[in-house]
Amino acid sequence: MARRQQKKKKSFWKQIRFKYKLSFFNESTLDEVWSFRLSQLSASVTVLLFAFFLIAVTAFVIIKTPIRNYLPGYLDVEVRNTIIQNALKVDSLEAMLQIQSRYLENVTDILTGTVTIDSIHRSDSIAFITADYNAPRSENEEHFVKAFEEEEKYNLTVLNQNPTVTEGVLFFKPVNGMISSHYNAEIRHYGVDLVAGLKESVLATLEGVVIYTGYDPAYGNVIGLQHKNGFISIYKHNELLLKETGEQVIAGEAIALIGNTGNLSTGPHLHFELWYKGNPVNPEELIAF
Repeated sequence: MARRQQKKKKSFWKQIRFKYKLSFFNESTLDEVWSFRLSQLSASVTVLLFAFFLIAVTAFVIIKTPIRNYLPGYLDVEVRNTIIQNALKVDSLEAMLQIQSRYLENVTDILTGTVTIDSIHRSDSIAFITADYNAPRSENEEHFVKAFEEEEKYNLTVLNQNPTVTEGVLFFKPVNGMISSHYNAEIRHYGVDLVAGLKESVLATLEGVVIYTGYDPAYGNVIGLQHKNGFISIYKHNELLLKETGEQVIAGEAIALIGNTGNLSTGPHLHFELWYKGNPVNPEELIAF
């Protein structure tokens, strides 16, 4: 049995190593033009090497060229970041186009005499619109105001000598964004982080005066406002500051643009703080973000 197995192995190796001759002849003269010898083993090895080479070349082309981006699920982080940055740039361009359009409309109205210079809207902020407080009231509004005044005529709550801190104060939301980090005094995070689009307008939460503008290595471009009711609002990580120290601002006016400046910033967002008489206040208790 052992000899038979040895003979079978020898015959198998002899068979696959047996060389065949392939010749090419001239049809007219029957002269041998070209020939070569090839065994089953060498033919198999040649085919495997060619297949390996073809697979390697295909993989190299896919990995090193933009073709890989067309493969499902292979879109890399750099391309995704590029797409996001391009989308933010498109939003910024749309905002600039709206500002330019408003500016041209104002110039056209002034040149044609439709409006006076003092009555035009500000063109440096889309969010800022001059309110017309002299608009006439409707008949229903007049009835409501009179009824409300009659009901409140003898209301003794107006004699309250200890009003709350925020009584009669309406806070504007500084930016439309999602909260990524909440107020936490234990870790000295005295504000909220609001994620928003790059170069989106940052609005003043209350009427006041600019008391600080500058750059901080940790917090980037910072602007601070002092308000009449004892509040101070601070806006950090801005891309650009639109106001200077000493300027008066009204509630809802654009004072800066969302940015990603400072060592503590990991993306476009606004760090917003509120202070009352030297103490930090949780903005989420006063503003519905």
